[in-house]
Amino acid sequence: MKSIPAVYLASSFLSLLGNSIAGVALPLLVLQITGSALGAGAVAAASAVPAVFAGLVMGVVIDRINRRTASCITDLVSGASVAALPLVDAVTGLSIGWFVLFGIIGSLGDVPGLTAREALLPAVVRSGGLSAERLMGLREALSAVALLLGPAVAGTLLVLWDASAALWVTAATSLAAALLTLLIPRRVGEIPAAGRAEGTAPRGGWRMLRDGWRVLLGSPFLLLTTALSLVSALLLAALQALILPVYFTQIGRPELLGFVLTALAAGMLLGGGGYALAGTRLSRRGWLLAGVLGSGAGFGVIAALASPGAVLAGAALLGAASGVFGSLVGVLMIERIPEAMRGRIMGTQNALLTAAPPLGIVAAALLTEFAGLGAAAIAIAAIWIGPLLLGVFAPPLRSLDREGAGDDGDHGNDHDTAAGAGPARNGEAHGA
Repeated sequence: MKSIPAVYLASSFLSLLGNSIAGVALPLLVLQITGSALGAGAVAAASAVPAVFAGLVMGVVIDRINRRTASCITDLVSGASVAALPLVDAVTGLSIGWFVLFGIIGSLGDVPGLTAREALLPAVVRSGGLSAERLMGLREALSAVALLLGPAVAGTLLVLWDASAALWVTAATSLAAALLTLLIPRRVGEIPAAGRAEGTAPRGGWRMLRDGWRVLLGSPFLLLTTALSLVSALLLAALQALILPVYFTQIGRPELLGFVLTALAAGMLLGGGGYALAGTRLSRRGWLLAGVLGSGAGFGVIAALASPGAVLAGAALLGAASGVFGSLVGVLMIERIPEAMRGRIMGTQNALLTAAPPLGIVAAALLTEFAGLGAAAIAIAAIWIGPLLLGVFAPPLRSLDREGAGDDGDHGNDHDTAAGAGPARNGEAHGA
């Protein structure tokens, strides 16, 4: 593997690892300081709303500046917002207001940072001599490793020190991710001239955002893949954050809940690793069917709540299918999103993916309250029937190989040209 993909993957891994550690340590620190579960929920809610807004708006910025620079800045913002908490605690002491303030600041780096890193992907493929399939499979596998290691690292730090120490480690991983990204040549982050409108005046931010939405809404392929990802995130959050905690509590085995995340991450590691090894050997249509059908089977096994062992097996199956689906969709996004609009389109997708989990949790809570746990689990899993049918039968998802990429991708490029951004070279990334 050449240095550029290796540096990119290492930076992505460290950023995700830091988020995984903070996901365990930060709620515990809020509880320690405030003594209120409601306070922890308020911090999470206060961070989620600006994260959605930042994902939408910052996509325009990412389409205007060097994407390597954008990735570095957002990692630094995320790291600084986390490092500020133990600093304030040492100087004046923390309160709920500090958590909300730095949660909002951190949200301005998290979703835009993910978007900037994803917008870099095509250039990393072009410059690194690595196929998009291999790169996306490795990224999904490393994401799973980060999910596995994060809680373990956080737990170890909490045993040896305290939650503040865990946040220092989180800030350090963000700083290291930013420094690693700086090792990527600046030229890699530049938006190619072919993706810009030549000889036209700069466009306003609102107009750029509107143009991005026009491309997204005008592409059946992008709409379908975005919808599949949104529903998957919504259902997974509903099961993981509400249905399964209630289930394991009812059977008197709450300690098993953590193993669900482990099984899910292990499955993602298997699915992403398998795609990295064999992504170019099987048809993309076959990988898509494996992803949507495997996800349906995983959701169904979990929702049956037959036994703890069955739930864990369903989580592993769901993770493997998600690893395959995420890798495939990442490759297709590299090929089919116009170069000049990656920030806006991916920012919108990531913003929606940030908003989906809370909606799933609320829906699961209402169903559990009024219909009971078993009915709620089945109803949540049954929602996947619609996306499954779309994945199997929808025409835009039936021709996914390179020779079919131009059909939908050109459609998006036409919108891009009409918007004044110039045509992107569809599928260019695969030339590496």
